[in-house]
Amino acid sequence: MSSHSRRELLTGIGVGLGGLVATGPAGAEQRGRHIVGTSTPAARRAAERRAESVHRVFDFDDIGQAVAGRFSEQALDALRKNPNVRYVEADGTVEAIAQTVPWGIDRVDADAVHADGETGGDDTDGEGGADVAIIDTGIDADHPDLQANLGTGRAYVDCASTDCAEPWDDDNDHGTHCAGIAGAADDDGGVVGVAPAATLHAVKALNGDGGGYLSDVVAGIEHTADQGYDVGSLSLGTPSSYATLRDACRYAADRGVLLVAAAGNDGCSGCVNYPAAYATVVAVSSTDSDDTLSPFSSTGREIDIAAPGGGVYSTVSGGYATFSGTSMACPHVAGAGAQLMDNGYTSAQARDRLTSTAEDIGLGSAEQGSGLLDVEAAVGASTDAAPTVSWVTPTDGETVSGTVTVQIDASDDEDGAGTLDVTYTVGSSSRSTTYDNTSGYYEDELDTTQFADGDLTLSATATDSAGTTATAAVTVTTDNTEAAPTVDALSAAEVETADGDAEFDANWRVTDADGDLSSVDLVLRDADGATEDAATVSVAGDGASGTTRLVAAGADGSGNSYTVGATVTDAGGLTGGESTGVNETEETNAAPTAAIDGLRDRSNPRWDRFDVDWSAGDADGDLDSVVVALRDGSGRVLDSATSRVSGGSAAGVDGVRSKRTAAEVVVTVTDTDGATDSASRSV
Repeated sequence: MSSHSRRELLTGIGVGLGGLVATGPAGAEQRGRHIVGTSTPAARRAAERRAESVHRVFDFDDIGQAVAGRFSEQALDALRKNPNVRYVEADGTVEAIAQTVPWGIDRVDADAVHADGETGGDDTDGEGGADVAIIDTGIDADHPDLQANLGTGRAYVDCASTDCAEPWDDDNDHGTHCAGIAGAADDDGGVVGVAPAATLHAVKALNGDGGGYLSDVVAGIEHTADQGYDVGSLSLGTPSSYATLRDACRYAADRGVLLVAAAGNDGCSGCVNYPAAYATVVAVSSTDSDDTLSPFSSTGREIDIAAPGGGVYSTVSGGYATFSGTSMACPHVAGAGAQLMDNGYTSAQARDRLTSTAEDIGLGSAEQGSGLLDVEAAVGASTDAAPTVSWVTPTDGETVSGTVTVQIDASDDEDGAGTLDVTYTVGSSSRSTTYDNTSGYYEDELDTTQFADGDLTLSATATDSAGTTATAAVTVTTDNTEAAPTVDALSAAEVETADGDAEFDANWRVTDADGDLSSVDLVLRDADGATEDAATVSVAGDGASGTTRLVAAGADGSGNSYTVGATVTDAGGLTGGESTGVNETEETNAAPTAAIDGLRDRSNPRWDRFDVDWSAGDADGDLDSVVVALRDGSGRVLDSATSRVSGGSAAGVDGVRSKRTAAEVVVTVTDTDGATDSASRSV
């Protein structure tokens, strides 16, 4: 065969590589190529603008967005400071799992269900056959065992071989081998897959060398979810977790995709690769034909199920070959999942069915998970459908503290609402729940302070009256360290006034992750650091904002500089602060001053009569008029005299009289800007 030498090369590589293992050191960066995760569309656009070039843009709905491309270090530093940027990580280079050389179909009893007409494409659920995305190096578009089952293809890395019939064609053999295990047609030649009538979709995310970028794999997962495919088969992995990869898997799982991934070929304990290690993905370890654990198989507590992976015979470009690896174990489970989802199971039900019917072959739970895949037991007729269970709160990836309300959504076709036995485990402890008729969820109160800060896995189990179970897990991060509050925004704006004060509106916003805000102290200081004004505002909860007026009384003058400071304090006494500068630019008028320097009473029995000695001043030098008024007890003017004045000071004597009884003399001075001042004396 024309591809013989290439297969020999792959066989020679053996099982030393893990799926999606980064070339060189794990997670090695490609210079300038990164992925920026955002929480708002505005932040996504900011990332696109700062990118030197954009490779991919992802939208994971309420999870967030991400932009993959090339960024300068200056751009990355700026984006890291954006509060709506969730993460910045390398878009590392990755490779597919390597192989050696299939007996697995018979061992998992897939051929037994074929005899009963269960093929993954028999339209049992009335929704058409199952759709399986092979997210890999592509699928040979001309292979006789696969042509009948091929659906649409999508290439995120174009096929580079001269024999490519499609951009998504396989130029490596790895993806074709996995496709044959999952769904090679049941015909008179070649091999047969676990689900021989399921529709196989080539999602080419890795190149002819079995390598590629993380962003292309993420794009393949996103495409699988957006197309509404039933199963995503991921015979790839990396020892490092990437936030973008985790988001993509959660996005697909939220949309009902059953994600199945290889555990990795590192041959070590506690080293399950990603994405298999995520709670949203079925992690598959590998066994040999004697039901022992394949020596190359990675193991760990994340393992859900085992499947044949040692010496598996399947399709490759132009023929057939035998390979080994957890890559080969993964599509066995993906094909079985397709059988179940063709029968009407949801992805959560299919996952539970696969694990609850697995055969215990005597390995440890970290090696076999629930046991070896048993397709006949899983797909065979069931008198009782498995319940469904999912987490409402907390959500996968959430950071929690203090006491949190646990809410688990569980239901069953045969049993009524609230009748299931729903428990959950936290670490090594098991807890029960109580059904709440109002919310419709199974609930409990969990005190997270009893656990060390860090990642914590919560696994829920729902059991119906027939003893059938379903499980779902989330991983949260506990953080019970008291967080200091922060001043997230502070600005000051000058307020235009008619008086001689410098006045400013301080606009502020504060937050506290612990939700125990107490107060916000604001202070206005002049250029010498002297306090001009201060105010305290009481706040509560995890966020608050407001506008506070601060005044430098009598300190008006264009060009004066001030500093506005804000200090936020929480209930525990922790503080956070921020300050901002502001200038007084308003050109205002100084008010004039009026004074009665002397008053001579010249009254007689018929007249109340007074000579008023007055003076007036104005710092701006714009005096305009002085009015001397004689008023009665009700404030009514009995007589007055007006003098026109100018400049910065003036003085004079004016006489006022009245036949009515007078009560006071009032002198009022006015400047050309309309500012006034008055002085009065009782008579």
